[in-house]
Amino acid sequence: MKLVTKAAASVLALSCCIAAGATSANAMSLMDFIRGGQGRQQSTQISAPVTANQAPTGLGADAPVQAKEPLPSVSAPKYYTYKPDPMRLVASNRFADPVVTGAVADASATPVAVDTSASQRRYLTEARVMATNDVAKALEAYYADQSKPLVWVADNAVGDKAKAAMAVLADAGSVGLDPADYAVQAPSFDPASVDPTMRDRALMQFELALSGKVLMFVQDTIRGRLDPNKISGYHDFKRKDVNLTPVLGLLRASPDVAAYLNSRSPSNQEFGELKAELAKLRAESGNDSTHISISLSGTLKPGGSSPEMANIVKAIQHRGSDALKVKNAVTLAAYKGTPDYTPELVTLVEDFQKEKGLTSDGVIGQSSVRAMVGENNDSKIQKLVIAMEQLRWLPTELGPRYVFINQPAFMVYYHNNNHEQLSMRVVVGGKEHQTFFFEDQVQTVEFNPFWGVPQSIIINEMLPKLRADPNYLDRMGYQVEVGGHAVASTSVDWYGSTKNVSVRQPPSSDNALGELKILFPNSHAIYMHDTPQKSFFKKDMRALSHGCVRLADPRAMAAAVLNTTVDDIAKQIATGQNKAVPVPQKFPIYIAYFTAWPNKDGVVQYFNDVYDRDAATQKALDATTKARTAQI
Repeated sequence: MKLVTKAAASVLALSCCIAAGATSANAMSLMDFIRGGQGRQQSTQISAPVTANQAPTGLGADAPVQAKEPLPSVSAPKYYTYKPDPMRLVASNRFADPVVTGAVADASATPVAVDTSASQRRYLTEARVMATNDVAKALEAYYADQSKPLVWVADNAVGDKAKAAMAVLADAGSVGLDPADYAVQAPSFDPASVDPTMRDRALMQFELALSGKVLMFVQDTIRGRLDPNKISGYHDFKRKDVNLTPVLGLLRASPDVAAYLNSRSPSNQEFGELKAELAKLRAESGNDSTHISISLSGTLKPGGSSPEMANIVKAIQHRGSDALKVKNAVTLAAYKGTPDYTPELVTLVEDFQKEKGLTSDGVIGQSSVRAMVGENNDSKIQKLVIAMEQLRWLPTELGPRYVFINQPAFMVYYHNNNHEQLSMRVVVGGKEHQTFFFEDQVQTVEFNPFWGVPQSIIINEMLPKLRADPNYLDRMGYQVEVGGHAVASTSVDWYGSTKNVSVRQPPSSDNALGELKILFPNSHAIYMHDTPQKSFFKKDMRALSHGCVRLADPRAMAAAVLNTTVDDIAKQIATGQNKAVPVPQKFPIYIAYFTAWPNKDGVVQYFNDVYDRDAATQKALDATTKARTAQI
């Protein structure tokens, strides 16, 4: 067969995913990937029409010609209207009176030979508290056990433990939560004149309400307020289980309630840095008068002119580092506010672009303007809150060794021995082909890979060509199989279902996956790989693929995950043979989405919400708070 031309490879390099159809050790089969992984369904919906009296797929060249049918399509995952966890009434009628067993005591009855808290417990049966099912079950388990004492009420009053807990709940905003979700009003009365029955009813209502809010807070700090899988089909996480059953007993016995509650938040360094940044920005709130506006349409190139030049220089002076300002001190001092984009100012801009991780070509486009202008504090705070929520979906500790892909940053980072050892630019999915948000484990590096074409690309992009020219795949050098048997492209009925049809591109210098790919098998058929389209890495906005992650320096990443050298990787590639090599030990990879994230120096950086995923998450958070407060 003829190999794919460079022109065709340039188009198809946009199409990333699905593992190779080659049968190599430790690699998933092509059909596994086409169907969405081993034993799991692909996330997309495939709709291929079947004609009336359709002959079986794979008919010979003398088969009758099918009538033209509308082209089928594969739909992408959707964003959902978020539905918060439902609330229900806690079954307080299960909290039997400790004196009159099996029945609620008469309010006027006087308990005999029981302590004050025991006499008050009868009014728990009258308390009305709404909670999510998990929280309600924990409350019912604790308070239905008559041997367990009250947690928050002591000596006919709100106890010190309650006051400490309420202080933590009121400060929930410091850990990225909404204090409104946990608000509890303590009863207020004059102990000398209040009717004992009214007092005890109010105290028991408070006891149960505060316990419910504390349990909600504990659950939220550990796993987040949201179920990420209910935000969109692009989110894929097993929601954490939080054992709430022992919490109230632990708090009752704890000498320091505040310390216990504060210890529930993630303990990793990244969360601490996000929390510190949030505190700093909130302290500055109302004093954010440093925002500079730049109104630049199109791009400003070296030698050009713009009335916004003065604002550009002012923004660089404000947001550039001290080192940058020292290096360009003469230029900054000599600038008189003129609109001309002179060579000296080009050098200043190039230095600023380099410092911000942009393409340092002196061309001022929207990416450069965003870096110069920055974001106001309110926008940053929102990103921090969302980032802290999302970080709770991940393990409490990311681990001493892991790969972290941050899609909005268009970067990947390799950590080993608790330090960042490698970082590089990546290309991720375009907005119509978004990369998913999930975690997995790095397992295999495949050299000289086949590219197994996913059903989405076969249906959405190849079928129009194949219906016009059934010889298209043969002519372009692709291999076609029907039901596992090699066939000519011309022998396939391209008006029928493609379910049993697989297409793959053999290894070559023009293969869409380049020299290698790094696999972490998942139901979304996403992996990291090389690409022949190196020019994409020069762009600042790199959401350009069909969902997989393209690496700027794939040999370096392969060497890192295999714990070997770049020279050894080069030798493996030089054989030209398709070969899968398992990593010495599997380790985590986080295919993440954070528009606020600390760099290796602990400085929080902010990125554009390229998929509008933050906006969807914020809507879900708002819906959750509304549902919780409306039920109280």
